[in-house]
Amino acid sequence: MPLRSDWSARTCSLARGLDVLGDPWGSLVLREIFFGNGRYEAMKQRLEVADNVLSKRLGWLLEAGLLAQRPYRDGARTRQEYVLTPKGEDALPVLNAIIIWAEKHLDAPNEVSHMKVIHTDCGEATMSADTCTHCGTRLTAANTSWHSFKRSDHPLPLAVAPLENRTPASPETEIPV
Repeated sequence: MPLRSDWSARTCSLARGLDVLGDPWGSLVLREIFFGNGRYEAMKQRLEVADNVLSKRLGWLLEAGLLAQRPYRDGARTRQEYVLTPKGEDALPVLNAIIIWAEKHLDAPNEVSHMKVIHTDCGEATMSADTCTHCGTRLTAANTSWHSFKRSDHPLPLAVAPLENRTPASPETEIPV
C-alpha cells in the first residue's frame, strides 16, 4: 500500500510541488543535506528515523532530481553520500518560508528550538524566504546560513550543489568565487 497519493500529473502547480516537497520526512532530509549532513548513518541518527522511512525518502528525492549521490571512502569501503543538485538547491526558498512562518506563528517548546534564516553577506536575519529584508539581495544557498540554536551558537553556512552537478551554461547556478 502506498504511503501517499501521487499528485505528479495534476494540473495544479501547487499539487505537483507538494508531490515532491510536501512530505515532512523529505523536507527534513533536505534540511540535513543543506546543513551538509549527507551521509546516511549521520542523517538517520540526527533525524531519529527508521531505515525504511529514510531509504524511501532518499529514493524519492533522488528520483525527483533534488539529490545526487557521490562516492566517498570510509576506511576500506566506498560509500555514497547525498548531495544537492541545482534543482534541490532551488528548494531553499520553500524551506526558508517554512522556517520563517513557523518562527512567526508557532510556539517553540524551548529556547534551543528556534531557527533563523540569515543572509550571510550582510549578517542579518531575514523575514523573506527569497530576498534579504535588510539589504534586498536575492537569497541563495551560497549566501544564506541557518542559525539553528539547537545545533550551534552561530549560523551555519548551507551546502550548495557540487560543481559537477551544475550546468556551465546556467549562470544562476554558478557558485560565486
